[in-house]
Amino acid sequence: MPDPVRSAAVHADAAVPDGLLDAFWRYEDALMADDVPTLDALFAEGPWTLRGDAGGLLVGHDAIAAFRRGRGGAPQRQVVAVHVRVLDATTAAVVAVVEPRTGGRGQQTQVWRLGPAGWQVLVAHVAAPAPAVDGRVWREVGTPLVAGAGSGPLAGRRVAVKDLFAVAGRPIGAGVPAYLAAARTEPATAPAVQVLLDAGADLTGIARTDEFAYSIAGANPHYGTPPNARVPGGLPGGSSNGPASAVALGQADVGLGTDTGGSIRVPASYQGLWGLRTTHGRVPRDGLLPLAPRFDTVGWLTRDREVLAACSRVSAIGAPAVAAPERFAIAPRALEALEAPVREAFLRWTRSLEVEETDLGDLVAAQEAFRVVQAAEAWASYGAWLTAHPGAVSGAVADRFLAASRIDAAEAARARADLEAHRARLERAVDGVILLLPAAASVAPQTTADPTTVDRVRTATLRLTCVAGIIGAPSLAAPLLEIGGAPLGVALVGPRDSDDALVHRAAAFPAA
Repeated sequence: MPDPVRSAAVHADAAVPDGLLDAFWRYEDALMADDVPTLDALFAEGPWTLRGDAGGLLVGHDAIAAFRRGRGGAPQRQVVAVHVRVLDATTAAVVAVVEPRTGGRGQQTQVWRLGPAGWQVLVAHVAAPAPAVDGRVWREVGTPLVAGAGSGPLAGRRVAVKDLFAVAGRPIGAGVPAYLAAARTEPATAPAVQVLLDAGADLTGIARTDEFAYSIAGANPHYGTPPNARVPGGLPGGSSNGPASAVALGQADVGLGTDTGGSIRVPASYQGLWGLRTTHGRVPRDGLLPLAPRFDTVGWLTRDREVLAACSRVSAIGAPAVAAPERFAIAPRALEALEAPVREAFLRWTRSLEVEETDLGDLVAAQEAFRVVQAAEAWASYGAWLTAHPGAVSGAVADRFLAASRIDAAEAARARADLEAHRARLERAVDGVILLLPAAASVAPQTTADPTTVDRVRTATLRLTCVAGIIGAPSLAAPLLEIGGAPLGVALVGPRDSDDALVHRAAAFPAA
């Protein structure tokens, strides 16, 4: 009786080499069983083995093995046809047509080579049926969801709105299913959304965020982690993760997000995008669900600088415009704690500029004051709701809210006083210059990174990003660096209301 799993028709242009189909079916069986050791053994060792899919290209056996360990198995499917093209006695291309249990058809293409360890895969590409909507990226989507004015400086641009902004007729979900379930239908659209519609852009949809936007990693345990379009298997960066991934994947041209501690700049850095945290209060925050109002700002993520400049211009009509300083400065002490590849890549890039040096003082203490004030405000925003809905958030976000619940009024008051002292010192340190910093403390960590590693990266990143937050200054993340093929942004911090000038000045910067 034929094996129903291996009953797919085989089409070959020549006699199939001995053992090839057996190796192919061992691979398929291991894939369906999530037998990672067998899968690893069937892929050729070395740095040149390739595996690609819509999420990107993995280069090298070790990178592919790490991806397998973290994905938790492949979707169940049935092979319906196998096409073999024999290239020579030891090399063959195999294309399998597959039907996932969820419907549709896909393909898996592999180049196999016969060596001392038997038949092994050299190159693999997986093409799955495209989902109508990727629920990791989008909460709600349309064609468009809301049409814009049709003409204007943003005509034809597609906008992904972070799930914190009011869109008339729809609720705000804030990345938390229990919150979405009880949320009211919004009576009006937030001004920060409406101004883009009035400028001609269409609202494609409402995009995901981390739980209550209290993270810069980009993972959401309820809806899944949006893909990083530049780093296969990498975290997308948060909390504006959905808008960032939508833009990086080409599903939107503008990601409308928020930045409290780095939530625009970090995903921009991780995914090779332009991202602007605006001057605090420059863009109206009406219709925006808060996290920590002392630091919350509106901003945008784009693939190119010109679209970002247009978003800034149309969104801050009537706001003052300040020229950006002509001088640039770096803060060597702020770089000392960074890992060597990040520090060296950044300093190598700055050698193409004329830069001064400045001292930002004790950033560890500044970050701690920032953390306490942010936490106190976050608990003021959501503490009552979270107390009434235990278990609604989880993981690192739940831990942060728990810590926030323990901050008493006296501790919060001390932190606010400390914060003012740090603000005054930082303003003096960057007076008359544009401060240059890495936009994040690392390239995107893998989604499989252990929580301790993710938290360490978060702490090191916030030490850089809190500078603009404490001052209330604009900060532009520009996609100018790469480390091992992964993007790393350069952050420009300028005087308050120099937003447009910062974006303009960045046009002259060299990319690494």
